[in-house]
Amino acid sequence: MKRLRTLIVDDEPLAIERLETLSADHPVIEVVGTANDGVEALRIAQQLTPDLIFLDIGMPKMDGINAARALGLMHKKPAIILITAYDNFAVEAFDLDVVDYVLKPVSSERLGRAIARAAGTQEAETSPATTTAKSDSRYAHEFWVSHRAELIRIAAMDIERIEAERDYMRLHTGGRSYLLHQTISTLEQRLDPDQFQRIHRSHIVRRDLITGLRHEGGGVWHALLGEDLSMRIGRKYLAEVKRLAGK
Repeated sequence: MKRLRTLIVDDEPLAIERLETLSADHPVIEVVGTANDGVEALRIAQQLTPDLIFLDIGMPKMDGINAARALGLMHKKPAIILITAYDNFAVEAFDLDVVDYVLKPVSSERLGRAIARAAGTQEAETSPATTTAKSDSRYAHEFWVSHRAELIRIAAMDIERIEAERDYMRLHTGGRSYLLHQTISTLEQRLDPDQFQRIHRSHIVRRDLITGLRHEGGGVWHALLGEDLSMRIGRKYLAEVKRLAGK
């Protein structure tokens, strides 16, 4: 596997030392430099063109969020892993297209999962078709969700259905579910309508999982998702859902 030339950016020397120590556990990482703030990170990144940057968020002069935006404009864009002691920057991370979002204190195992994602991203960047498809998309292809002591990245196409729970959305995927703090209207706008269908004021489902429509009488319809699950279709969305069946 190709080694990832890595820049570590943090305003705390002990945090940099910690990441250098953890990086030694992962042979794919080759630390080529360090920086103490966002401005210095941009300057060094232009000189060294690293493959990967471990980027702290809370820093002087230029924080990690703004630094990530600027780094994203580089001709050779590095993969970025945001590292922070706080989980309230996840929403901003959506729009930055970072590889991962890791909470401090960083463990070797958690960093390893983030590095594996970064390695996969670098391989994908070598495919022109993959890069073009990703850059042309107007819709979200992934979401960050809080789960216990970390933030988890979920691919949009792994989401099977979404249920509104007050101010949160419950994303169902692979037999598990995660809560995302976002309104259903905002989330609907971020999802590709060719792949997801809103069927109720509180429900969105992946279109390819709808196996049929069932009329219950009295104007009530349900969308069938496999053999074991059916979800009621709201009257407002019935005509649009029926178009899936050419009706």
